[in-house]
Amino acid sequence: MILKVNGTKLDVTLEDEKTVGDVLKAFENEAFKNDATTVSIKLNGKDIDADHFDEAAGEELKEDTELDLTVISKADLKESFAENAANFKNLAEKLKEVSVFMQSSREKDAGAVIKLLADEIDAFCHTATLSALFPDVYESLKIEGQDAGTFFNELSPLLSDLKSALETKDIVTVGDLSEYEISPRLEKLSEAILKASE
Repeated sequence: MILKVNGTKLDVTLEDEKTVGDVLKAFENEAFKNDATTVSIKLNGKDIDADHFDEAAGEELKEDTELDLTVISKADLKESFAENAANFKNLAEKLKEVSVFMQSSREKDAGAVIKLLADEIDAFCHTATLSALFPDVYESLKIEGQDAGTFFNELSPLLSDLKSALETKDIVTVGDLSEYEISPRLEKLSEAILKASE
C-alpha cells in the first residue's frame, strides 16, 4: 500500500494490518503519542467523510491501495496561532491609518487593509476550529476572559458598521471604528493568541 501524510510518501511496513481501518487505527495511536491527529482522509484519491468512514475502514488492503492523510499537530497549531497573533498586531496598527487613507482619497489602500482583516479573521477561525481537537490549547484561548466565539460575536457588528461606513465614504465613522473600536480589540486578540501559542 501507499501511505502519504501531508503529501509526503512514507516508507511503511505492514505488520498485522489487513484493512484500511487497521492502518488508520495504528497511525492514530502513533499520532496521539506525538500530540497530533488526523483531520482528513483520502482513499484512492477520494475524500472520506464521516458518513462513509466505516465503509472505507472495512476495505481490504491491496498493493495499490493509496491512503492520503492530512495531519495536524499541537506544535503546528501553536505555530499558526503565533502567525495569527503577529498578523493581528500588524493589522491593529494599519487600521489606525485607514481614516488617513480615506481623507487623502486612497480608498484602494483603505479597502486593502479591510480585505486583509477579513482574510486574517477567516484564517484565525479555521485555526481556532482545529484547536478544538486539542482541548488544552482551545481552552487556553481567552480574550479578556471571553472565549473566541463570544469575542467575535461582539466584534462582528463593528465590522458590519465599518463595511457600511466604507461604502458610504463616511470618513469620520470609518476613522472612529478603525482606530478606537477595532484596533484595540485586535491588540487584545493578538496578545491572547500569543499566550495560547506558548
